[in-house]
Amino acid sequence: MRKFTFIQIIKVQQFPVFYSLLLIIFLLMSIIPTTQGEENSLQGIAPYPQALNTSLQTALKAKGPNYKPRTEHLFDNGQPKFTNRLILEDSPYLLQHAHNPVDWFPWGNEAFEKANRENKPIFLSIGYSTCHWCHVMERESFDDITIARLMNEKFICIKVDRERRPEVDEIYMTAVMMITGHGGWPMSNFLTPEGKPFYGGTYFRPDTFTNLLQQITLLWQEQQPKLITQADYIANVVNQMTTASDKARQLGKHAIQEAVTDIMAKHDSFLGGFGNAPKFPSENWLLLLLEYAHRTHENVLAVVEKSLMEMAQGGIYDQIGGGFHRYATDDHWLVPHFEKMLYNQAHLARAYLLAYQLTGKLVYATVAKQTLDYVLREMTSPQGGFYSATDADSEDEEGKFFVWTPTQIRAVLDKTEAEFALNLYDVTEAGNFEGKNILYLPMSLEDYAKEHTIPLAQLIEKIDLIRTKLRLTREKREAPLRDDKIITAWNAMMIITLAMAADILEEHRYLVAAQRAAHFISSKLKKEQELWRVFLNDTASIPAHQEDYAYLIEALISLYDAGSEHVWLEHAQELTDGMLQHFWDKDTGGFFMSRKSDLLVIARPKSPDDSAIPSGNAVSVRALAMLATRTGIERYRDKANTTLNAFSSAIAKQPSRYAYMLLAADELLHGEVGMRRYGARGAVKATVKLATEEQKTWLVIELNIRNGWHINAHNPLQNDLIPTVLRFNKPQQGWQLEQIDYPKPIHRNLSWKQGTLALYEETVHLRGKLIPQTSENATNLVPIRLKFQACDDKMCLPPEQLVFNIFVRK
Repeated sequence: MRKFTFIQIIKVQQFPVFYSLLLIIFLLMSIIPTTQGEENSLQGIAPYPQALNTSLQTALKAKGPNYKPRTEHLFDNGQPKFTNRLILEDSPYLLQHAHNPVDWFPWGNEAFEKANRENKPIFLSIGYSTCHWCHVMERESFDDITIARLMNEKFICIKVDRERRPEVDEIYMTAVMMITGHGGWPMSNFLTPEGKPFYGGTYFRPDTFTNLLQQITLLWQEQQPKLITQADYIANVVNQMTTASDKARQLGKHAIQEAVTDIMAKHDSFLGGFGNAPKFPSENWLLLLLEYAHRTHENVLAVVEKSLMEMAQGGIYDQIGGGFHRYATDDHWLVPHFEKMLYNQAHLARAYLLAYQLTGKLVYATVAKQTLDYVLREMTSPQGGFYSATDADSEDEEGKFFVWTPTQIRAVLDKTEAEFALNLYDVTEAGNFEGKNILYLPMSLEDYAKEHTIPLAQLIEKIDLIRTKLRLTREKREAPLRDDKIITAWNAMMIITLAMAADILEEHRYLVAAQRAAHFISSKLKKEQELWRVFLNDTASIPAHQEDYAYLIEALISLYDAGSEHVWLEHAQELTDGMLQHFWDKDTGGFFMSRKSDLLVIARPKSPDDSAIPSGNAVSVRALAMLATRTGIERYRDKANTTLNAFSSAIAKQPSRYAYMLLAADELLHGEVGMRRYGARGAVKATVKLATEEQKTWLVIELNIRNGWHINAHNPLQNDLIPTVLRFNKPQQGWQLEQIDYPKPIHRNLSWKQGTLALYEETVHLRGKLIPQTSENATNLVPIRLKFQACDDKMCLPPEQLVFNIFVRK
């Protein structure tokens, strides 16, 4: 169960007087005993109508002879005693509850209509398939016949997969945090038949949950009008909070600096990360700090490196298989919550790639590659899409798949290898987790290499051989449950990172994997120009949410950048037009999370602030800005600015909650960072690379110029034209740029200019030698400026400058 503090600033003032009734619940729960019942008594678990029962039995038979129901309630032949409506769903999480004795409904109007007819409150349970505490509450409460009978008699029960319906999760998580001050999963809400929450929480022990059900029942029977009043109040506040209805204003120029300052203040300088346990990777903050370091050269990179290094050494990182667990339960990053989420792999690999680009440290490239290789090996479908997650549990034990004993390691490796591994990962007989060992690195690989006088690259190669042997042995164990659901937004995140990896690591196989995943989405999750969110069991379901569109737009742009295939840019424009059509708020700007729907919802949220992933609105700001730069279509930039300004009041109050939106704002205002830039409304693409020849470092800039366009040569032959010039952006201590080699120009006469012009067209390369100089203030980040002017056969655009901050090894 994840718990987090409710820090969003809201003006709740005072709850209605009836709020005291919610306190009465806690008092009564502590003194009223749990009602006990015989497990074999099925009263209160009513039979379904014949038509529904036939559908359920048909769905159960379709599962096949090898189907293993997830329940302890089985007949002697292994068939489940109970099957509810969730057997008809295509969500792994909902299917996990299909054989509970609870009369579950999926999210939909049928449940709300039944609640209105029978005047019953609704119990809404929200979770996801790899959530450990969701499994615990299912075993303890939802699979308990006595508790199920009470739920079925007194409530209409709805189960929601938060990964399929993030907008429902957003609405009711906001309510839970408002009521209790914290949130997490499983999320438990009590609603009126109109879907308005009047009480909520997260995980409840079975005795506490039983008493809570009894007290809610009593209050509904005796004081229903007051409960409804309370629900109306909470629903109104939730609607205000989730729609971000503050008056738009221009974002203050200091918001990014304020966010960075706030994040830096939370940094754990001793152990890395931000705040105390449980420790989450906080990828959104890391990505903003990396952007800021690239832009300003200020000393924030050390903060990022501390966190990245500590995580890479800790148990939160799977030292054998690669990839990151969702969070650490302790301050030292040692003991993880063992589930693995696709979005963590995408964003953490991205952070390590950017850190490698900024520092050149091999360990960051190694972690990024191991993480991506884990995804390609274990989280990729045969068709090329990426699965969602793996569970924390196997064989009903959390973490059992991942831990080791010295004996187990010695059984796999020869004596020399075993002693090396036991020392490297600090494996002991006593163990560090329930008598066994979570593998971790007590010192960095760089320090280990120095201490043992072995080159770092050689050490990594030696470790890889051991990792492979241990991984192949580990694969023979019973693996944690894998959620095979393929989510459009999460796949797009991975496409973005894979395209970046192909670029930074210069490994084409990552681009191939990214392109294959994009083709999968196009063929399986796009039907008649409509995008879908989820693919499972060869079926697409749930109309795509705004975040699906936004992430996929950014992913397609990333593919265009990496491969220069214009079709990706065209697809991105098509999706952008669809996103604006379905989700744009014409009144106040910004995007709603989901489309207008006939389903009963108490709010249409926008969710502009970051959660475990950047919000759809934040990603849309970046994607729109990127699209405007590459197409020259300024209405995309206008929508990005309007979106940013729509949430500026909220950003001003707590800027660090909007880290990715501020990253996007930085690029919107100042241009993108990295080794590739666009100019001339997308007609010119400039890519920087470093080449080594005879132990000399050469700076190479490749210019790809769109057909029908040109830029002036270094010597354009006419004094009124702006030449193409490559130089340092500002005087550099420690470096000289010499022997700049400009390409041979084309000489041409154009209709709008008298005389012969010297031009560059199509693809050309500029080269210059970077020579290190002795200087105390020398830096490895070298800012390079390319100045040029682009023209077509009718006009010239204003001169432009592209600045690149390049890491150069001395």
